[in-house]
Amino acid sequence: MSSLVQKVKEYLNRGNARSVAAKKNIAGSFLNKCIAIFVSLALVPLTINFVSSEQYGIWLTVSSVVGWMSYFDIGFANGFRNKFAEAKANGDMLLARKYVSTTYVLLGIIFSIVAILALVVNQFLDWKKILNLSEDYNLTLVFDILIVLFCFQMILQIYNTLLNADQKPALSAFVVTIGQILVLVCVVILTHTVKEGNLLLLSWILLGIPCITTLIISIIAFNTKYKSVAPAFRYVEFRLTKNVISLGIKFFIIQISIIFTFQLTNIILLRVVGPLAVTQYNVVYKYFSAVIMIVNIILSPYWSAFTDAFTQKDFAWMYKSYKRLSIVTNISAALLFLMIFIAPFIFRIWLRDSVTVSMDLVIMMALYSFVIIKSSLNMTLIKGIGCIQLQMFLFVFLALCSIPLAYWACKNFGVLGGIVEPLIVYLVQYIFCSIQIKKILSNKASGIWIK
Repeated sequence: MSSLVQKVKEYLNRGNARSVAAKKNIAGSFLNKCIAIFVSLALVPLTINFVSSEQYGIWLTVSSVVGWMSYFDIGFANGFRNKFAEAKANGDMLLARKYVSTTYVLLGIIFSIVAILALVVNQFLDWKKILNLSEDYNLTLVFDILIVLFCFQMILQIYNTLLNADQKPALSAFVVTIGQILVLVCVVILTHTVKEGNLLLLSWILLGIPCITTLIISIIAFNTKYKSVAPAFRYVEFRLTKNVISLGIKFFIIQISIIFTFQLTNIILLRVVGPLAVTQYNVVYKYFSAVIMIVNIILSPYWSAFTDAFTQKDFAWMYKSYKRLSIVTNISAALLFLMIFIAPFIFRIWLRDSVTVSMDLVIMMALYSFVIIKSSLNMTLIKGIGCIQLQMFLFVFLALCSIPLAYWACKNFGVLGGIVEPLIVYLVQYIFCSIQIKKILSNKASGIWIK
């Protein structure tokens, strides 16, 4: 055993500092993600039993609508991540602290305005009619709660972005996992103490607890390990906004396009097929998302690692890392294939009789998940490098086609139609990303391929 432990330590510490950091984060993240996957899977049947299959499908839809507000950060979070990593790579920690302080203030201003405007507009919306529901479910108040908590969460998430920029995604994921564990504990307690759950209480639990958790952890961190970059008003420099926004606005346009490309799936399914279809779609996606999460554990450290490598023009390391990561994503196909065959057994144990899903949906979702994984590899590295102009144009074009395509697919194929449109988008995006990343890594990219 001691010999095995020693070999593992030697492997983790072999290579340059960038590779060592990535490997240690991957190792640390695996344990964390195993817990996160368990918690995530356990929450689904517990939450469905706490409310109902129909209410759970409605909550997935309304929470995804509120989630659109995350795109109002105008790309600041991703722009901040790259700029912080660049400042740290150049050894300028004072500049890094200024980026932290400025981003906190700017996002605080932005999401305070967004929350106020959204709360006002919400009072004039008839969600029962918009979502084509038979009951009201007090959705106006549910949206009010979600709006406030989500905007607060977006400001707090800067700390998690900082951890990722500092090549510590394992710590960032750990913060999220702690919040989800506390959510699971609360749901378990409430299912045994509350006779009938409702969407209002569910909203407070699923968003409120993670907010409080992140707030407490970030306060502790900025007074200890990250004290040197702790946000303070005297370090706020609005002139740095230009540096962040020049890159961030591209991320923002991509994010807005993603709303139309992916986030409208739940609403279209709800309107065209019904609430149960939303639950079926999301349950099967969550099942295969376990593999996506595992691959993302491996990919996550490489975003900021590629920012560091590209800043220092280390193309040899970038090319070698890309080849290794490509092998990992190809291996995921075997795991997805296995999950197709064991799906009926897993669903019987996991969901019992609360939700029924077809094998056609399982197979389509497995294919969709593999395409997501292959696309994620290219996009993670391209985002780290910061050459995302081509992807921006591509996502805008695909967004213009996505809504009519999604409606047509859902009307003709039911719940399966919810996969058709995003699958096509990811395939197109993967093809162009593959060409771009190979040009960049061979140092032959020019024009739009390097912008």
